[in-house]
Amino acid sequence: MTKKIGLLSYLIGICFLSSAQSNAVVAVDQLPVEGKNLNYINNRLPLKQNALLKLPVGSIVPQGWLGKYLELQKNGLTGHLGEISAWLSKKNNAWLSADGKGDYGWEEVPYWLKGYANLGYILKDPKIIAESKIWLEAAMKSQRPDGYFGPLILRNNKPDLWGNMIMLWCLQSYYEYSADQRVLTLMTNYFRWQASLPDSFFLKDYWENSRGGDNLLSVYWLYNRTQGNEWLMDLADKIHRNTANWRQKDDLPNWHNVNVAQCFREPATYYLKSQSAEDLKATYNNFHFVRQVFGQVPGGMFGADENARPGYTDPRQGVETCGMVEQMASNEILLGITGDPFWADHAEDVAFNTYPAAVTADFKALRYITSPNMSISDSHNHAPGIDNNGPFLMMNPFSSRCCQHNHSQGWPYYAEHLYMATNDNGVAAVLYAASNADIKVADNKKIQIQQSSNYPFEESIRFAIGTNGKAIDFPFYLRVPAWAKQAQVKINGKTQNVAAGAKYIRIDRKWKDGDQVELLLPMSIELNTWTTNKNAVSIQRGPLTYALKIKENYVQKDSKASAIGDSKWQETADPTKWPSYEILPASDWNYGLVQDQLLAPDQLKVVKRAWPKDAFPFEADAVPISILVKAKRIDGWKIDENGLTGVLPLSPVESQAAVKEVELIPMGAARLRIAAFPTVK
Repeated sequence: MTKKIGLLSYLIGICFLSSAQSNAVVAVDQLPVEGKNLNYINNRLPLKQNALLKLPVGSIVPQGWLGKYLELQKNGLTGHLGEISAWLSKKNNAWLSADGKGDYGWEEVPYWLKGYANLGYILKDPKIIAESKIWLEAAMKSQRPDGYFGPLILRNNKPDLWGNMIMLWCLQSYYEYSADQRVLTLMTNYFRWQASLPDSFFLKDYWENSRGGDNLLSVYWLYNRTQGNEWLMDLADKIHRNTANWRQKDDLPNWHNVNVAQCFREPATYYLKSQSAEDLKATYNNFHFVRQVFGQVPGGMFGADENARPGYTDPRQGVETCGMVEQMASNEILLGITGDPFWADHAEDVAFNTYPAAVTADFKALRYITSPNMSISDSHNHAPGIDNNGPFLMMNPFSSRCCQHNHSQGWPYYAEHLYMATNDNGVAAVLYAASNADIKVADNKKIQIQQSSNYPFEESIRFAIGTNGKAIDFPFYLRVPAWAKQAQVKINGKTQNVAAGAKYIRIDRKWKDGDQVELLLPMSIELNTWTTNKNAVSIQRGPLTYALKIKENYVQKDSKASAIGDSKWQETADPTKWPSYEILPASDWNYGLVQDQLLAPDQLKVVKRAWPKDAFPFEADAVPISILVKAKRIDGWKIDENGLTGVLPLSPVESQAAVKEVELIPMGAARLRIAAFPTVK
């Protein structure tokens, strides 16, 4: 049966290639999974191949707003956290200890390092790279004769491996950057140690048990880069059977928001070994089930401000910043496994509409919780409206020890996935942002792609191809977002015929230096109705959701006095250089949208402005685009007894207030916002 399927795939592939050669531009729904990429490492048997292959870190250097974001990270919290966070102090730090003893030996160091180091590799920043290597060298030198490395944390006399899972990802990125063979040696010895542990001692603590899928990915990573290690496939089975069951029907093993965003993909990860369609289906089911129950809101996330709770589904419920960046990472991983552009669409939804508002525009403070409807961001305790006690809505450089460090992966990992390699030795543009990329195609031939665009704030994305003076034959794929009803492509200025509804556009030609490709993604205004959330509506144009522009009053607070209880400063840190802020509303927020205008949303007025001089559009007063709508104030919709934005009233609402024209701005630029609106008659 396998041979017949293989022959059928081969014949389909021949027909596909024949079609592509006679038609330079074709619409395709699936990327090739068969074939062997000659330039980048894919899964080897018995694992199923990924549809898309991640390029080594540093291959892609973002420009434009994404490049600006990485510079803000470097100069802001990410780049300086090692100087101010006690968790990253080098004094008696367990991650720097040869025997693993000392302080702060859990998740905080590798959480920060996985984004911080990659930031250095992408920006080619010698200071960041050197600082990162201090921690990486210590991790590698800490390996014991039995194979274990890093701080040894015992819970109920059993080893807690969660922190090591994160450090493995840091080491994998370092290997991509440096090709340091010691990483492979360390991982081999460490996984032999894991293989020797009895099941009764393996992945039993809450966090590691939920997040075993991260360990599984590292096992695959090592397996694909070393030979004679078939025993790793037995370890993969062992990890899977000892990880929490993320394959339940209409239920999850736990409802902690970060676990959900990070661990729902574990069945799809194991699918690469099991090749059972049910495992892959389980990940899709997890995603849709969570959003069906708790995610009937704009912005791509779901209401689980610590843990999702029955009845707490209003868009005033939020999600941790940790949850946002883990969701983005999950989307990027699943895009590689499946090639399904659904995951790229969702990565953009979170990256553009939810994550930017979780951090101040200067990237020096962040919020623990951010919500689609958030009319106040103060330092008060909002429990039980929020499932945690503390000042979880304010902007603080120490907004809980997890997000404070884990935020760092968000934009670097996103930037690393703008392009991915394909199994037919081509390249796919899967996420869009201005950038320069060095990529290998065909048979180890190097090309450069310069992408210029202000996407998602504009409709045109332009690519300039460099082939180093040679003519090179390779396929170039362009992802078409689901919202783009009729994408258009121009090659060297000539418009090409593209069928509507394509998931990818494949351009197959002999490329030459200076070839130009333009992808046009016409954006129209769409109305989303959240029927199960009081018939609320949100307005979307292209990948951007729009929120009410609320005047934001920033009130500075003492960062130590207002910090969350588990925050810790270094002794020499100066908190005055890292202020915290409450953000209070200085204008009305309780508006509903007039119903009649929503019958023809494409008639709403779009206002376009000059691109900001500093190339940073995710700030309320600098957005280059907005939408004007008619609205009425709803007097009964107020701040509630817990100090939160009131629960949505049932639409349509009666209001005697006068009709007023209000401005909606991209949701990600609004740190105070109403993105899910009631409607008024």
